[in-house]
Amino acid sequence: METTVLPHLDQERIPHHIAIIMDGNGRWAKQQGNDRTYGHKYGVESVRSVLKTATKLGVKVLTLYTFSEENWNRPQEEVEALMGLLVSAIHKELDELKQNNVRLEALGNIDALPEEPKAALYQAIEETKQLTGCRLVLAINYSGRTELVQAARRLAGKNADEITEQTLADHFYLPDLPDPDLLIRTGGEYRISNFLLWQLAYTELYFTPTYWPDFGEAELYQAIRDYQGRQRRFGLTGDQVVKGTK
Repeated sequence: METTVLPHLDQERIPHHIAIIMDGNGRWAKQQGNDRTYGHKYGVESVRSVLKTATKLGVKVLTLYTFSEENWNRPQEEVEALMGLLVSAIHKELDELKQNNVRLEALGNIDALPEEPKAALYQAIEETKQLTGCRLVLAINYSGRTELVQAARRLAGKNADEITEQTLADHFYLPDLPDPDLLIRTGGEYRISNFLLWQLAYTELYFTPTYWPDFGEAELYQAIRDYQGRQRRFGLTGDQVVKGTK
């Protein structure tokens, strides 16, 4: 797949920031005759493949919706399995992240995580903070609405005319995180599920029926190829974009 698709990618128009809602692990596992945990385990392999491909293509930021605030409402057994998988994946992948100059970051209410995954995550963030390659951002215990509410609370004491888009964004979990150029959602659903509500204002959206454990290098190429076939207008007309005003 790489040899036929790569030549058709414009290397000057690779998305700077790709965000992914990794959906379909449970349904994929059910098709295999296994429980949902089986799907989450194999989803880690897709993370590895997509990160490797994104790094090769020069993607600067890869943000993965790993665990939402709403996910705490899932069966306790599944939640515990997800937390355990997070810990094992961090320990297993940390050396490779460092070898590939990948900086790990987290987006969400990390302090509210159970002690073991919280400690593992903070350790990995600390050990990779000086790296200068691709930023791998894990959205964990994340809610777009909560992020907005917390930013608003921090601005509550300011005069109304002091509050701008920038001052609000300055109080997000990762204020320097650029808005995604491309959002990918796997699993056949057509919604953003409380993910990066502010940051997705002008993001190109790509939905695929492919379940996350089946999403890899070829599928990422296809998503980027689709993205490159679009014209990003940011509120302008197509003629203005063509003329170079945006």
